[in-house]
Amino acid sequence: MTARRRTIGVALTGVVVAGTGLTLTGTANAATTTETTTIYSTDDAYTSSTRKTVNFGSADKLVVGKEAGETRLSYVKFAPKVAAGATVTAAELRLPVESKPVAATLNVYSVAGTWSEQKLTAANAPALGWLVASIKPRTTDTTLRFDVSKVVTRAGTYAFALKSAATNGVTRLRAIEYGTATAGGPELVLTVKRTTITPTRPATPPTTAPTTPPTTAPTTPPTTVPPTTTPPAECVTGALLVPSCGVLWGAAAGGFTDTPRDQALKSWETLTGRTATIFHQYHKGDEQFPTKAEIAMTQDPQRPRVLLLNWKIAYNSTWAKVAAGEQNARIDKWSAYVKQNYHQKFFLALHHEPENDVQTTASSGMTAKDYAAMYRHVITRLRANGVSNAVNVIAYMGNEKWMAQSWWKDLYPGDAYVDWVGLDSYVSVEKGYYHYGGMGDLLDRQPTGGGLGWYDWAVQNHPTKPIMVAEWGMYHRRATITDKSAAFASVVPELKAHPAIKAVVYFDTASDDEGDRDISVNSSASSLAAFKKVAADPMFKVTIGK
Repeated sequence: MTARRRTIGVALTGVVVAGTGLTLTGTANAATTTETTTIYSTDDAYTSSTRKTVNFGSADKLVVGKEAGETRLSYVKFAPKVAAGATVTAAELRLPVESKPVAATLNVYSVAGTWSEQKLTAANAPALGWLVASIKPRTTDTTLRFDVSKVVTRAGTYAFALKSAATNGVTRLRAIEYGTATAGGPELVLTVKRTTITPTRPATPPTTAPTTPPTTAPTTPPTTVPPTTTPPAECVTGALLVPSCGVLWGAAAGGFTDTPRDQALKSWETLTGRTATIFHQYHKGDEQFPTKAEIAMTQDPQRPRVLLLNWKIAYNSTWAKVAAGEQNARIDKWSAYVKQNYHQKFFLALHHEPENDVQTTASSGMTAKDYAAMYRHVITRLRANGVSNAVNVIAYMGNEKWMAQSWWKDLYPGDAYVDWVGLDSYVSVEKGYYHYGGMGDLLDRQPTGGGLGWYDWAVQNHPTKPIMVAEWGMYHRRATITDKSAAFASVVPELKAHPAIKAVVYFDTASDDEGDRDISVNSSASSLAAFKKVAADPMFKVTIGK
């Protein structure tokens, strides 16, 4: 596992003076301090009743409950360290929620700590011990809290199993692999009392102030955002659809609904006040695209658009098998379809967000190197088949966990096969919620453990490639409607401060795939008003070149 394992700093919450205390070589004071320490899990994983020998230790989530006949339990383990002479007075297990929890009793049991997340399965999981704590989550909870003070009383190793009483649903929690240096994974929060003895020293006369003024470190000039400027009247796209000035404006609308995507986009354009230059669509396997509806959207004489087409070509296969030629017939069939039906330039993203599907086992056929090989093979064959109007985009997630993986760099197929470098990223507008922030946080997310933020990484490693924010959005939980105005107000200044970005494509949906996040621009009247100001900015006035 590559997620960080660390104990974060100690926060002083109170000091009580106990009196003159013990006598050492003179007088002394005894002080009792109460401190709060947060420890992250060393191991966490879940098990499945229907996949008894499968290990889920590399998953970025924990799952508990029963759904479609499959029962899942989750396990967490901690190894707190407590200073000699200190006493643990309270312990609380905190589990951050990934999506809306099921309103059914969730029990925490003590279990043996001999397991590891890399090997844990339903077949070898430790037996449930005694019941430590129970709660009934509310569907609005973002963190589940359990009092485990009766178990955690000193330094050592502590392991727990989580079991839900739900029979027709599951609760998904954040695993340590999803975490950052300050938030995101299972936590054990200890309240520790410690007494310290401090000798009393006689007062000393004050030190004469120095006659030489103290040296102060030079201050770094503040970073300035380039002033707002109106782009030239005629910004046009070139051979690889890179605009000569300005930024391409696009969207995918109607996500996770039955509304035809072309109709959804037209409604979104009317709602926001600007026609999208990019129309984003998703396809997989043997689907033949662009469809008639998609083609019509690009040939509208009043509102011409460029297609951004995602294709998961390895659907029902693996990246390694595609790279080995197993899906050549699929590639050839699609090549013939495109050559016959569509001659305009379009963006093609092969298997967007590949990080989320990487498996590190070499035999899986889904390693990062397998992805890069798949990408190179498909592009090479498309070119050989005469498909010359595809502009290739690699679309990363830019998640801090994945960026910290040793294999992350292996995903890139090479400059000869990539025309644009893309990013799919989102931020929450709920303060204190996971990935809270604005457009800068969305673009500059750093890998777990530190390092270049995503944008700086892209510019440094691929300086000749334009950047596309191929999916972006500001969200809140559906039950917690929050104004998105401040986040939307950050968009234009941040784009001006990140000049390599040449396209932005919003993903609009009132309900995500988990049914909990609202990424729509009109979740409130003030949010929509702020977004319309973004859409009206002249930087997005770009003409599609002939």
